[in-house]
Amino acid sequence: MAIHHPKLDEVVRRDPRYAYEAYEFVFAALAHTQHLLGRLPPRESSGEAEHHVRGPQLLDGIRDLALREFGLMARTVFRRWGIDATADVGELVFNLIDAGLMSKTPDDDRRDFVDVFDLDEALSDYRIVVEAEEAP
Repeated sequence: MAIHHPKLDEVVRRDPRYAYEAYEFVFAALAHTQHLLGRLPPRESSGEAEHHVRGPQLLDGIRDLALREFGLMARTVFRRWGIDATADVGELVFNLIDAGLMSKTPDDDRRDFVDVFDLDEALSDYRIVVEAEEAP
């Protein structure tokens, strides 16, 4: 269960294009991406550089988590949240940065998220993997 973050309400009020849940998902996807890349920050981080995730890396993590969490419904969920293209994820991220809820490096830019891949295509590539049982 997600914890309600009052500062996110303000972010959604400032930019109502995206649902509250989309911002929560971006936070979850950042942690998921850091885990996949072996970049999870310790509880008391000495610096952000070794934990930083670039835009395309975050998008890959978002795609992976969306397919794991929502399966064939991933594209429908994203549309409902207002996410129609990878550039929308950049808008979400930079709204969080502007609100002081995420950080960035001087090299990070909204353009890092533009046309990285086609969401319709990326979120429809869902496969159910069934592992065969071994005979006793």
